Amino acid sequence: MKCRHCASQTMRDFLDLGTAPPSNSYVKAHELAGPELWYPLVIRVCDNCLLVQTEDFAARETFFSEDYAYFSSFSSSWLAHAKAYVAGMVERFGLDQSARVVEIAANDGYLLQYVKERGIACLGVEPTASTAKAAREKGIEIVSEFFGVALAERLVADGWSADLTAANNVLAHVPDINDFVSGFARLLKPTGVATFEFPHLMTMLAENQFDTAYHEHYSYLSLLAVDRIFAANGLMVFDVDTTPWHGGSLRVFACRADHSAHPRQPRVEAMLEKEKAAGLADPAPYAAFQAKADKVRDDFLEFLIDCNRKGLKVAAYGAAAKGNTLLNFAGIKAGQIAFVVDKNPAKQGMYLPGSRIPIVSEEVLQTEKPDRVVILPWNLTTEIKTQLSYISDWGGKFVTAVPSLTVHP
Repeated sequence: MKCRHCASQTMRDFLDLGTAPPSNSYVKAHELAGPELWYPLVIRVCDNCLLVQTEDFAARETFFSEDYAYFSSFSSSWLAHAKAYVAGMVERFGLDQSARVVEIAANDGYLLQYVKERGIACLGVEPTASTAKAAREKGIEIVSEFFGVALAERLVADGWSADLTAANNVLAHVPDINDFVSGFARLLKPTGVATFEFPHLMTMLAENQFDTAYHEHYSYLSLLAVDRIFAANGLMVFDVDTTPWHGGSLRVFACRADHSAHPRQPRVEAMLEKEKAAGLADPAPYAAFQAKADKVRDDFLEFLIDCNRKGLKVAAYGAAAKGNTLLNFAGIKAGQIAFVVDKNPAKQGMYLPGSRIPIVSEEVLQTEKPDRVVILPWNLTTEIKTQLSYISDWGGKFVTAVPSLTVHP
């Protein structure tokens, strides 16, 4: 295995989750009689550049298919985050109706709809047909391709040099991270700004968020690694902030290195030092992570077995990719969890990959009245507990498995 950034072959073991199907490849009813493709889910860290990464076993099109089922707009709190982001960027960088904004991985138009509302020209890049269609229905122009240098140069030739680019939860999703990052250096205007949000590796380690590992996530990112990768591909990190999303994320601000239009802020060096203090430049935190994941798996299995012995019905909420990582790592099958509720109609009537637990609407939850509801997207626990607070009417309780098994009062 070679590092996807620096090509070093000196790799250190980080996390082995056995094998799993692609986490967003939901199973249709007519496919239940057939097989699923499972791939090894093994993650290593490069000793040279500190990039934590999956070992590749399939092409990206396997994981980002035409019927990709993750739609960002089904989370009201994420929509509020996107709206606040647009307002903040407009104010900070003085964007007006002469500006051009491009979002990479625009999904269903969850963010660009707020740019469009302000009368600012915007363009989305989104390779998955299902979400691109939803964005176009919002009146947003979408290019349905994977992003990299070649596409960036075509967009510039078509007049889309950007004042601002947004890339939320996509930097971790690209197999060729050098080509992807270099694309932003081509796409930005000389004074343009690129922002990237991604789950923070430091938080993943500290809070045992092993279930954020799945095949679509090719990289698990620290600022130590990102700063190095950006510098090698024509960008300079000039600021960094934290957000609570996905259990704790970084928002990185970058500009073209050949113009350095934005001075590097002290927050960048402060975060780099914080990561070093947390041990991210040393082998110890990586070596200890497997045992933490194994404990979550074992505790979750024991919980389900105990519920079965006591005659308690268990359901789940949120057909999320991270939930599929947990369920398949623990070897959970339909029957151990009766069903999983999801707001997305595109997922309802389908089955989780691997475990084949049926995905249903919220009405089933209200009818079946399970005793325990496992919140699989634990990063949305507060939102979901508020939305489903009525389960206490029949004595139901919420459960989260990460970072440790918790039955919520």
